[in-house]
Amino acid sequence: MITIEFLGPIQKDKISLEAETLNDVAKHLSQDEELRTWIDTCAVAVNDVMVMDLSTKLNSGDRVSLLPPVCGG
Repeated sequence: MITIEFLGPIQKDKISLEAETLNDVAKHLSQDEELRTWIDTCAVAVNDVMVMDLSTKLNSGDRVSLLPPVCGG
């Protein structure tokens, strides 16, 4: 079981699910209409390490964080 956390303006509570890869996570999240809009624009971290490859393997207990783009001044 992995935990997915949503940071910044994504107003969702953490969720837990079974997933073997980040691609599995993306498929699950794309079923939620609100999250679907964030999937292509967010950076992703696994256990606080930025990753870009959806084939990244996940292990039970991993934490996946969705980090939306932000603007600063």
